Amino acid sequence: MNDVIESHAFLNEAPLSKQDFEAAIRAVGAERYHDKHPFHKLLHGGKLNKDQVRAWALNRYCYQEAVPRKDAAFMSRAHDRELRREWIHRIHDHDGLGDEAGGIERWLVLTDGLGLPRDYVISRRGALPATKFAVEAYVRYVVEQPLVVAVASSLTELFAPAIHRERIAGMLENYDFVDDHVMAYFKRRLSQAPRDADFALEYIKQNALSRPEQEACIEAVRFKCDVLWAQLDALHHAYVTPGVIPPGAYQPGQSFP
Repeated sequence: MNDVIESHAFLNEAPLSKQDFEAAIRAVGAERYHDKHPFHKLLHGGKLNKDQVRAWALNRYCYQEAVPRKDAAFMSRAHDRELRREWIHRIHDHDGLGDEAGGIERWLVLTDGLGLPRDYVISRRGALPATKFAVEAYVRYVVEQPLVVAVASSLTELFAPAIHRERIAGMLENYDFVDDHVMAYFKRRLSQAPRDADFALEYIKQNALSRPEQEACIEAVRFKCDVLWAQLDALHHAYVTPGVIPPGAYQPGQSFP
């Protein structure tokens, strides 16, 4: 895979300065982050009904569940003990450790509050096919790419706090079936995401030393934005317009045993 980087079109160009490299990473978020997607505008603006919010939470669980799996896959490839010591707290953040329940549990509190049975959510049976394909593509990307590129793919966390703040305020204001308790996941990520992003950004600035490596890292952030955007495309197509829900996916008004 390193050969792919070295054959990149930027092979003969000088590396970007660390400042310009960071600016290029941040520019990807300004252009492509999924806070700009129409589905999020509807979600945060109170324009969705409860079934549509349920569909979002159900599908987003697939992504939440995949995060510690991709982090474990990343760690299995890292020979640097200090890198593993830093990275492992991401798994603890999501899966929990000791008395700390973790982000996945907090997400299940959200789906509980929306009236979705836990076993149904965890099974992922009702998730959209496109959601599952997009999420697994991200896991595979982290498995296959050079470590520095895999780290860069996590850098959408740079842009996450703003969308979390918007989501907390918008959903609490606009939906009577949402309260502080079910929004706990997002409140916790306001402190976790910046910590993780700061480490990952510094890591790639120190370890992506050639221009092709830097460009591959920038492309990794684009890829991750595409993964997030694709999930919202699928939700919008199925549950907003044209409203074509694939067989087996969650149906509005669906009853559970």
